[in-house]
Formats: sequence, C-alpha cells, structure tokens
Amino acid sequence: MINSIEDIKNFLIDKNFKRIFILAGKKSYVTSGANFFFNNLLKNKEIKLFYKNSELPIFEELIKIIKNIRNFNPDLVLAVGGGAVIDYAKIANTVDIRDDLKNLIVNYSYPFKEKFTKLTVIPTTAGSGAEVTSNAVIYVDGIKHSFESELLIPDNFFLVPEFLTSAPNKIKASAGFDAIAQALESLVSKKSNEQSVEYASKSLRVSINSLVSFINEPNLKNATEMSIASNLAGKAINISKTTAPHATSYPFTSLFNISHGHAVSLFFENFFEFNYNNMKRSETTFDLKDRFDLIFKLFDVKNIDDFSSKISLIKKEVNLESNLVNLNINVNKNSEKIMKGINLLRLKNNPINIGEKDILKIIS
Repeated sequence: MINSIEDIKNFLIDKNFKRIFILAGKKSYVTSGANFFFNNLLKNKEIKLFYKNSELPIFEELIKIIKNIRNFNPDLVLAVGGGAVIDYAKIANTVDIRDDLKNLIVNYSYPFKEKFTKLTVIPTTAGSGAEVTSNAVIYVDGIKHSFESELLIPDNFFLVPEFLTSAPNKIKASAGFDAIAQALESLVSKKSNEQSVEYASKSLRVSINSLVSFINEPNLKNATEMSIASNLAGKAINISKTTAPHATSYPFTSLFNISHGHAVSLFFENFFEFNYNNMKRSETTFDLKDRFDLIFKLFDVKNIDDFSSKISLIKKEVNLESNLVNLNINVNKNSEKIMKGINLLRLKNNPINIGEKDILKIIS
C-alpha cells in the first residue's frame, strides 16, 4: 500500500506522459519536498504547474483550473496536496464548463460521461482518503456540495510518507482527526456493510495509536501508519459515506474558516452520544448496539461516557480547540446560516433521524 520515491519515478518516466499538468497547494508543495523532487524528475517533460489559491475548493477557482487543464491538454493530471487539491483535480478532470454547471452542482445532477485524461494523486496530508473515494466537494456561494461518480476515483495514487512529516501541526491534527472521524462515522452509517466495517476497524486500530505521536513527534513510521489509516478510512466512507458530524461541519468551515477536520471535531462526541442515547430509534438494517460495542472495544473503553472522554483527550493532545468562545463562534447569532449550510445528503446517512432542533441543541 505504501509507495517509495522510486515507485513514482518509475511511473512518471512513462513515455506516454509527455505533458503533465501539476495541481498543488503552494505551501504544501514546497514544504513537503515535492517541489524539489518533481523539478528534478520532470526536466524532460512539458510541465504546467498550477497553484490553488483558495483554502476551500470553490466554484470560481474550479472554473480556472478546468480552463487551464483544457488549454494545456495534458497526458496526465498530477494532483499533489491535501483534500482540497485532490477534490479540485477529481472534479476538473470529469466535468466541462457549461452554462448550467452551477445549477447542476447545486442540484446534484451533473451528467458524468468520461474523464478528460489520466489522473494521479499524491496526498501531502494523512486524513481525507480522497485518493480512493468516488466523491469530491465544491463550495458554491459558501455552501458545500458533493459530486459523486465512479469517474471521480483517480486512476492511480501514491502514498509517500516522506511528503507528510513536514506539514504544520495544525494541518496534521485536522487531517488526522478527519481520518478517525470518517472511520467512526462509517461504522454507524446506514450504508455501512461488512467490507466498510472491516476497512474502518483496521483504520482505527492504527490511527488511535499513531495520531498523537505523528503530530508531536513525526517520523517515517508514524507517517506511514497515518497514511495507511487515512487510506483505509477513505475506502470505508467510499462505501458507507459520512454522517451527522461531517454534515454539520461544512458551514463552520465556510462561515468561520475552521479547517475541515477541526470543524468535524467540534461536536463529534455530542453527535455520537445523541446516536447512542437514541438507539431505539435506529433506522439501520444492522444492530446499532453491536456497532457501538465494536467502537468501545476499538477504543478500549466500557461505555459512551468513556468513549467521549477519550475523543476529548485526543483532541486536547493534538490541540484541536473545541471551545466556541475561543474560536469566536456564536452559534445562536448565526444559527440560520449554519442550518442552511448543513449537507443534507450526509445527514441522511446518520443512523438516527436527526432534525433541526436536535442539531441546534447539540451545537449550542
């Protein structure tokens, strides 16, 4: 599953890849060492390097990326970066600019037909697992929307731990918690099955023990472990999709500039307590209690309170702030905007039907 620098070299020397479009985040491309590596490796190729500007994948920048890819007409699109970079690349390689594109995105009705060219991704964060998922997100007018199609799955991906260790702690913590959250949400999602449970469980067995050390004392060993955990969590949610914590996180990212994984973490324990305490209203085809028993076993705890405490401890150890006052977030003042930004597709996957009043109670 893990790749070496040599694996990438052997792949990119393919004579069929004469023109390569590289999409990257400027900071991560440099700090990860990818810039130095690819400058030396691709001297004999025709290269177009595009740095994204927006922290979030937004519609306006997506249009620029699509135009640049089409104008350059590459043999390969190479996305090197975090979840936003990879999502941009996945979407830009499968959609065309058309008059009604914005409406098609908002209404989740884009008619996917084919890929423009080959897409290879190399994550520089361990968290989203976007390299193996059939969905990608884009923000339109501040509201997050999802694309879903098998065509969005990259043709190739490389997991290179060397590119992960130098990321800022804040980014590593946010991405790392996202991996844990995805695996946990996958376990209780209505759409989960035996395969997704296997992926999610394997992911958590690694991430629970590796996340804190990866952030506080990063090395190739724990970077490798978190890379694997992220990839497995991505495979899990590719089957099951995410639930209420993810659904509710998006407006906190768009409105308050809270990074994705951090936003997911804000009320994570509260949502899982809600699901546990309302288990009798479960809409799953499986026994939700069995899934919680599995979660407690994975986290080596006995009950929901201990589980919540352990999640809170992980957040504290990786410096993910949960106090809304410290984050300058006033939920009551912004409740209407927050509710409008919640992703209803993800909310439908929650094992317990959860309404607006429930959400406001949980996040207030």
